[in-house]
Amino acid sequence: MNSAVCERLRERVVDEPVLLDEGQSLEPAARHGHLEVVAAAGPVVDGQLGRIRKRLPQKLFERIATHRPHRSLSAMAEIGLFPLELVLLPTERVPLHIFEDRYKELIGECLAREGEFGLVLADDRGLREVGTRAAVTEVLERFPDGRLNIVVEGRERFRLVELTKGRSFQTAEIEPIADEEDVPDESDVERALEQFSALREIASSDVEDPEPEAGQLSFQLAARVDFGAEVKQQLLEQRSEARRLHVVAELLENAAQTMALEREVRERASQNGKVTLD
Repeated sequence: MNSAVCERLRERVVDEPVLLDEGQSLEPAARHGHLEVVAAAGPVVDGQLGRIRKRLPQKLFERIATHRPHRSLSAMAEIGLFPLELVLLPTERVPLHIFEDRYKELIGECLAREGEFGLVLADDRGLREVGTRAAVTEVLERFPDGRLNIVVEGRERFRLVELTKGRSFQTAEIEPIADEEDVPDESDVERALEQFSALREIASSDVEDPEPEAGQLSFQLAARVDFGAEVKQQLLEQRSEARRLHVVAELLENAAQTMALEREVRERASQNGKVTLD
């Protein structure tokens, strides 16, 4: 299973961060009540990136305003929900281990009908209002007791309208969220790609390059560097790709600068046992 995950997901810079490397074993790394998130086991690479989230300039998000679209009953739909302490961005792929009966039922129906379920952040602030449609792109392993290792991909975003009942798993009426019709500034596009490349080089990661021509570059980049659930949730709720990409560019620049500084400090300390900050 480990080679299959590596082939399909490549490597991602994640919160610690842990990089998926060829040959590493996979095991359940965290439990969130409903399912386990399968993450890479093994050595931690560039541990200082895990602390960057605490230093991110949250004032960046003061400029982000969310907008409530006009409700259209014709656009509403009912969907099965996966409340989870995880944010799945559009275009992002993550491996999951499904073990609880009600979610084995939900995923089983999605596989049979090639359907989607809704992944929504659930934390100490409760169930968030904006989530992401998720589709199973691959079943990595089936166990005799019905448990599954799967890969899911983030699709369109949605807003919760009303929670519904009647199934073993949580369901809800949802409505789609569309971006505003704006175009990112070319300088932000170049800056974001440049800072992402710098961060990848510092982290010595083989993570894939994004595809700007595919659209939603901000989500593609943020899916490759885990800035934490809260930051990702704010990006998810933002409806302007131009504003979203501007924020992502600044986040990437801050992360690259922080990692470069901390690596320099470690190198100095390893050479003479002393650290002097300019």
